[in-house]
Amino acid sequence: MKKKLVSTVLASALLVSTLAGCGFTGGDTGSGTPTTSGDPGTATTTRDTLVYYDSNEIRTLVQWAASDTQSFTILNNSFEGLFRLDANHEPEKALCEDYTVSEDGLTYTFTLREGLEWSNGTPLTANDFVFAWLKQMSADATNGYNFIMTDYIVNGAEYGENKVSAEEVGVKAVDDRTLEVHLKNPTPYFLYLTTLSMYFPLNEAFVTEQGDNYGIKAENMIYCGPYVITSYDPAVGTTLKKNDKYWDAENVAIPNVEVKIIKDASAALNAYQAGTLDKVNLSSSDVDKYKDDPEFHTMTEFRVTYLQYNMEDPALSNANIRKALGYAIDRSILADTILADGSAASEGLVSFGVSGSDEGTFRELNGNISSFDPDLAKEYWEKGVAELGSEPKLSLLIADDSVTKNIATFVQSQFRDNLGIEVAIDSKTSKARNELMDNNNYQFAITAWGADYDDAMTFLDLWIADAKTGKSTPYRGNYANPAYSELILSAKADANAETRLQSMLDAEKLLVEEDAVVSPLYYKGFAYLQSAEVQDLVMHPLGSPVEFKFAHFADSAEG
Repeated sequence: MKKKLVSTVLASALLVSTLAGCGFTGGDTGSGTPTTSGDPGTATTTRDTLVYYDSNEIRTLVQWAASDTQSFTILNNSFEGLFRLDANHEPEKALCEDYTVSEDGLTYTFTLREGLEWSNGTPLTANDFVFAWLKQMSADATNGYNFIMTDYIVNGAEYGENKVSAEEVGVKAVDDRTLEVHLKNPTPYFLYLTTLSMYFPLNEAFVTEQGDNYGIKAENMIYCGPYVITSYDPAVGTTLKKNDKYWDAENVAIPNVEVKIIKDASAALNAYQAGTLDKVNLSSSDVDKYKDDPEFHTMTEFRVTYLQYNMEDPALSNANIRKALGYAIDRSILADTILADGSAASEGLVSFGVSGSDEGTFRELNGNISSFDPDLAKEYWEKGVAELGSEPKLSLLIADDSVTKNIATFVQSQFRDNLGIEVAIDSKTSKARNELMDNNNYQFAITAWGADYDDAMTFLDLWIADAKTGKSTPYRGNYANPAYSELILSAKADANAETRLQSMLDAEKLLVEEDAVVSPLYYKGFAYLQSAEVQDLVMHPLGSPVEFKFAHFADSAEG
C-alpha cells in the first residue's frame, strides 16, 4: 500500500503579479516586503550569522527517512540536487550543468558540472545519484516517499519489491558526469521532482562506512549544498557554515546560520523582540497587535486542509449527506476570522498558485467548486436523510493540536447553524488519528496535503484506486470511481499538455463537486515578523522549504 505523507512545507505567498513563464500567483500580502532586489554578493554588514527558528524538533537528517519540514529545511540547505528552485520558485540548474530530453519525453540525460566535490574533497559523480535514488526506492526508505520515484522511474516499483536488479532500473551512470534517467510516462514536472531532498545525491562509500551512524551527528555526514552542518541536536537546533566547496559558493552571502528549536510561541516572540531571532511566526491572537508593523507579513502555502469522508461509513456513503456538509461551511469566516493568519478560503482541492496553462492557474481555470450555500446544504441534507431513512449521528475525527481544535469547533458550529445538527468531535493525538484513518475506523476527519511539485497531479493522484482493491486507501476515504482513476491515469500518460490539463480539471470536479469525496476548507497560511536587516530570504510554496543561500543582510544604505 502506498501511503503519502503530508509534506508540511513552508510556503511563499500569493504573489501580486504572475511570475514569468509559470502559473504561480503567490507573494507577500503583508504591510512590508521581506525581500529586496539587491545583489547578495555586494551587500556589506558587520553581521555574519542568520538566526532562524522552528517550532518543532528536527526528526532526522537521514535523507531516506526524512518526511517533515524541519528535516527538509536542514537537508535543503546542506545538500542539493540536479536542479534547485530559484527565488521565483522555478527549477534552475544546480549540480546539473546541462540536460537533454528525448522527443517522447521519456529519457532525460543530465550532465553534471565539472569538478563537483563533497565537503570532504571527494569527487561527486553520477553514481552518487544512482546510489541515493536506489536507496529511496528500496525497502530501506522509511519516509513514505518511495512513490516520488517509483511512480515515475522505469522498474522503480519492481526494484522496491525485489523483483528486478539495480541494473534494470531506469537510472544509470553512463560515466562520472553523465546520468541517464528513463521514465514510465512523460512527466512535465520531473525537473521539479529533482529539487526535492529525496533526489539529492549520496556518496555510497561514505554512507556505507558510517552504517547506522550516518546522519546521527554532523561529523557522520558529508555535504554538497551551500552549507555544511557544524552541530546538530534534534531538540535544540542546528548550526551551519558556508560550504567553500559548493559550486556556487561565491554567491552565498551569509557565512553562518543558526536554526533554533523554540516550541513555545510566546518564548519565540520574546526572542524576536529581544533581537535574538531574525524571523518568528505569529499566533492568530497576535496578528492584530502587529499587523501594522513594517516587519509584519503574511504568506499562504500550497497546502490544503480538507474534510475527508469515509465512503464505507453507512451515513457518509450517501453523496447527498457529504454534499450537505460541504455546502454548510463558510470558508471565508474560517480563514479570515478564525485563523486570521494569512490562510485563504479554499475554492477547490488544488490550491491557489498551482500552474495551469497560459490562460491562467489551475484554480482560475476550474473556478470555485467548494462554495458556501446554506440553502443548498439544507436541500441536500433533507434528500440524504430521506434516502437513509433517519438522521445520522456523525463524529468528526481530528488531531488534538489547538489550531485543529479551533477549526473543528467552528465547523461544528456551522453544521449546527446551517443544518440544525450536532456533530461530535473526536480528538486524538496525531499518531492515533492517523492510525484510526489507516485502519478505516472513522466517519470523517480533518486532514491536509501540501504540494510536492508545481502541478495539480501532486494533489489529485492521492485518490486513484489501487489496482488490487479497486479503491483508494482508507486514509483517502476508500474512494472507488473507475472514471476518476481513468482520468488520472490518462493524464499521467498524456504527452499533450492541453488534453492532460483537461483530464485533471475534470478529475477535480468529479472528486470535489460531483462525488464530494472531500470538502476543501482552506489553504494554509501564516503570519510572521522578519527583521528588516534580512533580505531575500526565500520561502517556497512547494517542495523544499526555506532557502538560506539567496539571503543577505542589508547594509546601512538599505536598512
